[in-house]
Amino acid sequence: MNRSRVVAILRIVLAVLVVAGVTYAIATNWTEVSADLRRMSPGTIALAALVGCIPPILTVLVWRRLLADLGSPIHLAPAGGIFFVGQLGKYVPGSVWAIVAQAEMASRLHIPRRRTAVTGLLNVGLAAVCGFIVGLPSLPLLITRESTASTGWALLLVLPLLILVLWPRLLNAAIALGLKVLRREPLEHQLSGRAVVFTVVCFCLSWFCSGVSVWILARTLAPEGVDQGRLALATMSGFALAAAVSMFTVVLPAGVGLREGLLVLLLGPIISVPAAAAVVVVGRFLTILADVLFAAIGWAWARSHHLITSRAERAADRIMVPEDEAG
Repeated sequence: MNRSRVVAILRIVLAVLVVAGVTYAIATNWTEVSADLRRMSPGTIALAALVGCIPPILTVLVWRRLLADLGSPIHLAPAGGIFFVGQLGKYVPGSVWAIVAQAEMASRLHIPRRRTAVTGLLNVGLAAVCGFIVGLPSLPLLITRESTASTGWALLLVLPLLILVLWPRLLNAAIALGLKVLRREPLEHQLSGRAVVFTVVCFCLSWFCSGVSVWILARTLAPEGVDQGRLALATMSGFALAAAVSMFTVVLPAGVGLREGLLVLLLGPIISVPAAAAVVVVGRFLTILADVLFAAIGWAWARSHHLITSRAERAADRIMVPEDEAG
């Protein structure tokens, strides 16, 4: 058995263990979890869903800005069509399918696949880094599960390293090195400092909004006398940390399981494990709902402009794209 096969098997085993662990934790506490789910009012869930729609909008703005900075400015409408439809690929194990889909659709607007792929990778990587920045204050809470006294030290020790990663010159050097290793031509344009600043601000705001959505759900189930500051830290900062960590688990579609497990570890000591499980179940549902909603809007635009139609459909409408012309 070769090495790649062994790695593939280990990835599958890891994915199964993580998802099984979270499922078992919810199943064994289902009586309490279901009771907590019923305590969430429709208004609370609707408000959390509304706040949860802000991050996808900020993310597509970042993706569009990065793509423009690398040499392909496009209108927000096609950007949304390409980005949101392609984003559904993150639910397929492997983590690259979203980028592949986006590159394929963008090529029909004469945008080089290489440029779209680099944009997609930057989008994911910078989102993860910003997630760690927003999530750092909750790291001591995850480790100790009780004290937040070390929050300042965590920021002091790790934040400079994350800022270094966001240095435009270093980012451009990393892109050039990656393309060289892959034996691809270098990009015609480099990232500007303004684009990086825009990206960091939008992503940090995006993670904060996601955390606020979780906080809206969690505060409904919080017992009387709960430490509100600790709850806010565990949700608004903890969600970003949990999600950023789960983004590196390429075997888990969209980080399913790991993100929820980490959130339960953060919230369990504050609002109880069953209540935390109820929060992560509803939170994951709202995330998927937002992804599907925006993908449906993007799909309608992309299909009407023949970014995802078949060659036969395009021929019937007398529409030609580069691949049809080449064929």
